[in-house]
Formats: sequence, structure tokens, C-alpha cells
Amino acid sequence: MMNDVAMKIEPAPDAAGSVEASGEPEARPAKPKTDWWGEIKGLFWLLLIVLGFHSFVAKPFYIPSESMLPGLQVGDRLVVNKFAYGWSYVSPTIPNPAAIFRSLVLRDPAVESWSVSLPAWDGRLLGGLPERGDVVIVTPPGTRNDYIKRVVGLPGDRLEVRGGVVYLNGRAVRRESLGDRLVPVDENTPCSAADYPGALEQRPGGELVCRLPIVRETLPGGVSFETVDLEPNSQGDTFGPITVPADHVFLMGDNRDRSADSRFERSQLGLGGPVPFENIGGRAEFITFSLDGSTTWNPLTWPGAFRGGRAGTSLHPDEAE
Repeated sequence: MMNDVAMKIEPAPDAAGSVEASGEPEARPAKPKTDWWGEIKGLFWLLLIVLGFHSFVAKPFYIPSESMLPGLQVGDRLVVNKFAYGWSYVSPTIPNPAAIFRSLVLRDPAVESWSVSLPAWDGRLLGGLPERGDVVIVTPPGTRNDYIKRVVGLPGDRLEVRGGVVYLNGRAVRRESLGDRLVPVDENTPCSAADYPGALEQRPGGELVCRLPIVRETLPGGVSFETVDLEPNSQGDTFGPITVPADHVFLMGDNRDRSADSRFERSQLGLGGPVPFENIGGRAEFITFSLDGSTTWNPLTWPGAFRGGRAGTSLHPDEAE
């Protein structure tokens, strides 16, 4: 006898163990909204970390002039060690949006720096003096321009230049002629007749080169480096004598006849004599890469603009053996 009570039949679970849905449409989860405040906070902390690294650890630097030939060429990019001598008011990197806009968008050549200058104060935090021969970044007092020069004189040194020869404490710096060097000519190294009269040459294969006379100098303590000595009686070949004041350093460019440095007044675009210790922004360490000036906005031009053999070049002076 059949049971008259109707039985409710449940749908069987599928292979995955779930029960087949009814004919009603399944509700989709709501799409999460973008947390704009979280995104802004993330960008803020990222920017803070980058600026902190640039201000207190290391920052990139671009070589804008030929004052440090033969070691550094226009278009070289290098790393500057910010903590080598401690920190001062020139150390922090604080971007100036207005200056960046005027420089990039308006192409204003009068823009000196993309960063904001802090009020000057004396001294350095955890500071230590540079050593002779160090290549340093310096911001002259009263400006926001960065120069790159080499430390030649330290506090207390009696310094003089006679006939292009540097004298430290009454003794001539040792000089050794290394002959001429042929530097390839490109858009960043044009070897203009005004700056290098008679130096431009064309090689048998058609390559243009700039012939530069190289002199190796050895400072007290034994460190040495290469310089360019173009003229026997240029304006900077006679200077001093002076005594470098306390907490100051005397800086010179390696391209001795084409460098506005501590030998020249500020009105001549020089450094105006020895530079206060707190105006040193860091020590140049090594070249990261170098460009010949042929790049455009077209990315296809970028690979061919790299100069070979310059990446990784150390900027420390040679040590005495």
C-alpha cells in the first residue's frame, strides 16, 4: 500500500559537494571601491622614502660642464654619497614644483635648481673633513647651483698657483706629462674651437676626436689624478698665495684652464675662494652611465646614445702604491 503522505525531494549535491542553485539569479558581490585616501597615503610615504634617501644616503648627479675633463664628461650620470662627510643645510632634497614646471614646461633657462633651499647654518651633523683628491659636490654660498670640483687644499694649507703649477705649503705638487689623449667628439663633447683651439682632428676613418694634453698630479699623501693643461698662461695659472681658513676647503676643476673654481670670484662664476665645509653636498663615487647628447623624445634614439665603457668608473683618486 502506497504512503499517501507527499515527500519533499531535496536536490542532490553535485560533484563538488554544492547544491544546485534554484532558478533565481545568483547575487554578485559588490565591486570594492577604490580607497583614494589609502592611495594618497601610500604615495606620500613612497615620496618621503625617496626624498629621505636622496637627502641623507645618495643621489644621482648629472655633469653639465667640461670643467672636470678628462675624468668626467658632459652627459655622465654619477652617484653622490650624501653621508660621506655628514649632513648640513645643503643636504636635504626638497622639490620645488614651481621650479620644475618652469624648467620642464616653460623651458625657463633662469631656473637654477629644482629644489627648495633651506636657511643656512654653520657646521655639519656627524661631519668629517674631505680628503685631498676627493671629487665633491658643492653649493656656493648664496646660490642654489651645484658644482662638481676636486678638493686640493685643506684647512691650514698655504696654497699658491704659479705658471699653472699648484704649490701646497711651499712645495710644488708633483706633475707628470702623459702626452695627448684623443677624446671622441659628440654632441656633448663638441671640442669647440673657442675652448680648444686646434684640438679638433679627423682620424683616417673619419672619426672626429679632441686632442687634449694630459698631466697627472700627485698631491701630498700620494693620491693622484689626471688633469688637462691647455695653456701655459691662462687666467687661473696665477693665484695666491692664500691660507685656507678653518672649516674650509679649496676646490679646483681637473680641466685647469676651463674651470671656474676657488681661484675665481663669484662675479666670474667661480666659487669665490675657499668654500665653507657646510657647503659640501657629498662625495662623487662612480659613473652609472653616460649619454652623448643625441637622444630625443623618441625612445628609439636612446640605446644608441649610451657611451660605452664609462659605466662603473670609480671617481676616487688613485692611491699611492
